[in-house]
Amino acid sequence: MARMSGKQILAEMLIAEGATEIFGNPGTSESPFMDVLQDYPQVKYYVALQEATAVGMAEGYARANGRPAFANLHIAGGLANGISMLYNCYKGGTPLVLTAGNADTRMNLTDPVLSGDLVEMTRQYTKWSTEVQHAADIPVAMRRAFKEAKTPPTGPTFISFPWDSMDDEADVDIVPSAPGYFRIRPDGRAVDNAVAVLAKAENPVIVVGDRVAQSGALEEIVDVAELVGAKVFASSFSEVNFPTSHPQFRGVLNLNTGAARQRLAGADVVLAVGTNVFSAFLYVPDPYLDPSTKIIHMDSSAKEIEKVYPTEVGLFCDPKSGLQDLAEVLRQEMSGSAQEAARTRAATIGDERAKAKEAYQAKVKENWDASPISLERMMTELAQTMDPRTIIVDESVTSRGALQSAVNFDEPDSLYGIRGGALGWAMPGCIGVKVAKPDRPVVAVVGDGASLYTIQALWTAARYDIPVTWVVCNNRSYKILKVNLEIYLRDMLKDQERQSEYMGMNFDLPLNVSGIAEGFGVHGKKVEAANDLRPAFEEAFSLGKPAVVDVVIDGALKPSPSAF
Repeated sequence: MARMSGKQILAEMLIAEGATEIFGNPGTSESPFMDVLQDYPQVKYYVALQEATAVGMAEGYARANGRPAFANLHIAGGLANGISMLYNCYKGGTPLVLTAGNADTRMNLTDPVLSGDLVEMTRQYTKWSTEVQHAADIPVAMRRAFKEAKTPPTGPTFISFPWDSMDDEADVDIVPSAPGYFRIRPDGRAVDNAVAVLAKAENPVIVVGDRVAQSGALEEIVDVAELVGAKVFASSFSEVNFPTSHPQFRGVLNLNTGAARQRLAGADVVLAVGTNVFSAFLYVPDPYLDPSTKIIHMDSSAKEIEKVYPTEVGLFCDPKSGLQDLAEVLRQEMSGSAQEAARTRAATIGDERAKAKEAYQAKVKENWDASPISLERMMTELAQTMDPRTIIVDESVTSRGALQSAVNFDEPDSLYGIRGGALGWAMPGCIGVKVAKPDRPVVAVVGDGASLYTIQALWTAARYDIPVTWVVCNNRSYKILKVNLEIYLRDMLKDQERQSEYMGMNFDLPLNVSGIAEGFGVHGKKVEAANDLRPAFEEAFSLGKPAVVDVVIDGALKPSPSAF
């Protein structure tokens, strides 16, 4: 054992855990910790100008790096600023250890300024939340925080460090959390029962979610989809849960309208893998599935299995391991006629997908020279200009369909999108991704409204010379609010006559995101003519420095074409 102060113990534990990048916004309550960092040059601190930006960077880093990130915020007021991004981490299952300083415990009876119950503030959006008041407890708390964060279903944890805990001293051993071994296989009986149902399916559908990508199960889910000849939909697609160019992939379900029910209609079996069944934002009165549809749910999150819908077979396991077992038994048990039927189904699904893609390409051509710039032209030019190794960080919101139709996301780590729905993630998130993947080009595609939630991220990129490119979809409005208001009027109220004035949803004073970028020391370029898109993209990508391409696009409400 060695005798150390609390602040030294915290720094030593970070090094032991391999968490040598810190994303934070410092405050006075963090003074002891900030002081000790100068004695640990191997630990790099990335300064954010606002707390949500710090947590957003940490989330991007954790997702791209595949292990828990560490963020440090400032007491109650600063922590409150970061909770929106903590919410995204919790809903999306991002492994994060979030910390904050708190008031000296010797001041508790005086109701100190800025202090609060930080544990209670974060409890509902973390897997585990605690406050450490003694230096001797810091190794235990840090080990548990990292262990909880990286254990599936992964998610964030929180530790509050009162000022005096950092100066307190204790004799401790610095021992990190153990490596995790999470390849849990499913119950063999459950696999057999699932195969018995799937092998007889005449119209099977697979629905994938983000825990497929988190498990590294891309190859395995493709294998099973091809074996059973299933259409594949994504309930969420913030990472590559299925190759988007695969002929059996039919896109992302819109769970906020009855469209999802229409797309799932007729399925006799639904194999749901690594996904909630189902999570939506808007109320949809009718169930997404027919009562006769049998559900097989495979997931690393036990609480999601049979949470809402009756389930024929539930398989609690690591998705990658479970899919391997499922494929092995399917090959043994599917009859020759069942295998031939699966191949026929797959071919038919592929033909349908090819027709959808052909119709999409025709729409791209039709709108090629439109003014304002069409979404289809913007995303096609982006896809054709960027390096094939580019990682896309996506918060394009209403532009997402065009992005996914233009860019093939077929490889792991080629896409990271917003999870949870709290806007403002992509501006800082792409910085964290680039820190984790310095050898890959990183491009964030973000809506103009979303960009302003965490625009301070531009300063951090400039300060540390982190070469990311932000492509802004500038439709001069909160277009997603207009889309949802139309759903409210037409679908919920059944009112086809009322014409909305979209109160508070238009940016009558347009957002000059490229001008703001210049103010932060970042290259900014506004594009208003379609023929200027390619030169602007090429210039930004060639700089080797942070850059913003602010594209003024058509913001009209109209059906978005899709290649799926």
